Amino acid sequence: MAPGAVPSCVMTRPPDAPGISATSPQPPLAPVGGAPAGEAAAATPISVVMPVRNEERHLEEAVGHVLRQDYPGQIELILAVGPGRDRTEDIAKQLAAADPRITVVPNPSGRIPSAINAAIKASRHSIVARVDGHAMLPPGYLRIAAATLAETGAVNVGGIMAAEGVTPFQQAVAWAMTSPVGVGSARFHTGGDPGPADTVYLGVFRRSAIEQVSGYDEAYQRAEDWELNHRIRQAGGLIWFQPALRVVYRPRASAAALAVQYFHYGRWRRVVARQHPGTINLRYLTPPAVVAVLAAGTLAGMAGLAGLAAGADGSWPAKLTAGFAAPLLYGAGVIAVTATAARNLRPQALARLPLVLMTMHLSWGAGFLTSPRSLVPGSPRRTH
Repeated sequence: MAPGAVPSCVMTRPPDAPGISATSPQPPLAPVGGAPAGEAAAATPISVVMPVRNEERHLEEAVGHVLRQDYPGQIELILAVGPGRDRTEDIAKQLAAADPRITVVPNPSGRIPSAINAAIKASRHSIVARVDGHAMLPPGYLRIAAATLAETGAVNVGGIMAAEGVTPFQQAVAWAMTSPVGVGSARFHTGGDPGPADTVYLGVFRRSAIEQVSGYDEAYQRAEDWELNHRIRQAGGLIWFQPALRVVYRPRASAAALAVQYFHYGRWRRVVARQHPGTINLRYLTPPAVVAVLAAGTLAGMAGLAGLAAGADGSWPAKLTAGFAAPLLYGAGVIAVTATAARNLRPQALARLPLVLMTMHLSWGAGFLTSPRSLVPGSPRRTH
């Protein structure tokens, strides 16, 4: 596709949709803060787009949280349903049959970016809120987001991915996901003051900003939000972090699932770095550097032990065993970090925190180091 071209999967809209072009100035948004329910028509309508797949357990509740928002304007909800192993599609159709505000569209690929693009195509309004199928929006989420868009002139606002665990393992993961030691200094994980940001969790967008950059890149399987927000910022758009937008997130429930999640996070962050040179920083390089140092130190130590066992001459075997200092120091650091969480975690969760931290660090780093160029072949961007 030629640079700057707009894929039909994003730009086509129903005939009654607002007429916003990619080059239009940002339209003013109607004030929403504190508006009485009788003034609903004065507030800018919002389209909520939700990619769903295998969400049988959470979908009805997540939809309810969207439709019960205290927003004073119109809300429509577009569910983009991917192929799955449960009754998600049936539930989505039942919900749509019961409420005219809900529309269901297919997402044959099952990928999140294509789902969001398909939902945007089917939506009508000039504000687009992206929501996950297991996200439980607090009642004032859309009202605060729309007010923040209007007050700041931003083209996308979002808040905190508030990790909260149920089981001891999930509680340990939640602590790590909200700590700079676990995930770095990203404010959408750790919190902070409102202001400009590189990216935010989920996102409530001006539709024109999404259209201007041709929508989500459907080649991405992870990091699609970061990549989209990067292109929006390159085009001059302001991304705004609003900590009042706090959405509960349930972490993975096992070490295996957590490892897979963070391995893919690392893999796809490397793709972003390849496609957008200059976006990498120390936060992203630390996990792969840790993995490399640990691997080199462990291999050196094992070679030294093998040399000592074989009775090799010289001092080199003993020197090589010093490589074991790398994993020992890393392990000591993890234990020291765990000790700082003693006041915040129950003993059952605290006991699992070292495993959680090591799984997150090493899986992310390994994914980054082994990320193949073939993940996104061909042109820098690919859409369908």
